[in-house]
Amino acid sequence: MKIFTHNVQLPWNSLGLIGVLVLLVILFSIMSEYFFSAVTFRTLVNQIPALTVIAVGMTFVLLVAGIDLSVGSVMALAAAVMGVLIADHQWSFAAALLACLVVGLTCGVCNGYISAHWRIPSFVVTLGMLEIARGGAYLATDSQTKYLGASVAALGDPVPFLGVSTALLIAVAVVVVAQIVLSRTVFGRYMIAIGTNEEAVRLSGINPVTWKVLVFACAGLLAGLGGAFQLGYLQSADPNAGIGLELSAIAAVVIGGTSLSGGRGSVVNSFLGVLIIAVMQTGLAQLGVSEPAKRIITGLVIIAAVLFDQYRDNLGALFKAIRV
Repeated sequence: MKIFTHNVQLPWNSLGLIGVLVLLVILFSIMSEYFFSAVTFRTLVNQIPALTVIAVGMTFVLLVAGIDLSVGSVMALAAAVMGVLIADHQWSFAAALLACLVVGLTCGVCNGYISAHWRIPSFVVTLGMLEIARGGAYLATDSQTKYLGASVAALGDPVPFLGVSTALLIAVAVVVVAQIVLSRTVFGRYMIAIGTNEEAVRLSGINPVTWKVLVFACAGLLAGLGGAFQLGYLQSADPNAGIGLELSAIAAVVIGGTSLSGGRGSVVNSFLGVLIIAVMQTGLAQLGVSEPAKRIITGLVIIAAVLFDQYRDNLGALFKAIRV
C-alpha cells in the first residue's frame, strides 16, 4: 500500500518567494527613504526570532493536517513563568529557561494527546488551550508586566560584530535542523504521510497518534522557546504578549506554501514567509499606514496565498512543461 507521495517543494516555489521578498524590499525602498538601511534590516531581523520558531512548529502541525491556535498564548504563559521565576524567586537564567521550555512542551503534549487520542479536531482543542494558557499567563504575573532588564538581555541583545541577536542565530539554526528533520528523517516522512492519508498510515501498521502527539509537542516546545526569545527582546514578561501571533504564524506558513490540508510543506519556505510578513509590516509602518489598514493588507495576502495553493499543482505542471 502506497502511503508516501511526491511532496518535495519545487525549486521555483522557493525562488518565487525570494523574488517576492526582493520586490517588497525594492518597493518599500522606493516609497520610503528610511527603509533601505542597515538599521532597518537589523531591527527587522531581531524582531522575528519568536515568530520564526513558532512558524516552524506550525509547519509541522499543518503538515499532519492539524492546526494550533494556542501558540501565542502558550508563548505568553511560558515567558510569564520564566519571568516570574527570575524576578520573584531568583532562579538562575538556565533553570528558568528550562522551566519555560517544559511549560511549552507540556501544553503541546496536552494538545496533541487530546486531539489525536480522542480524535477531536485540533482547532477545538487548541482553541481551548489558547484560553487556558492566556489565563495562566495572567495568573502567573498577577496581570502585571514583570520587568527583568539585563538578566535576560543576553538573548535579545545584538552579538558583537554581527549586529543580530543570539535569538536570531538560534532561530535560524532551528530552521535548518527542522528542514533536515522534515526532508531527511523517518519523522519527516511520517509527518508527510499522515497529512497525505492518515488512514493508509494506520492500515500500514504505523500508529499516527504517537507521531501526531510528537508533532504537537514540538510545536509547544518551540512556542516555549519563542517565549524565551520574546522575554529577551522585551526584557519583560507581559501577559498580553503574543496575542494574534498564531495568525501571523499561520500566515507565514501558508505564504510559504504549506498546504492547509496537510502532506506538503517546507520549513525553509515558512521562514521566507516570516521574512515577507516582517518586511511588509515594517515597510507599511514606515509609510505611516494605520494598524487597521495593515491588518487588511495582511489578510488579503493570506487569501491570495491560499488561492495560489489551490492552483499550485497546475502551475507546477506548467513550469515543468516550459522547462521541457
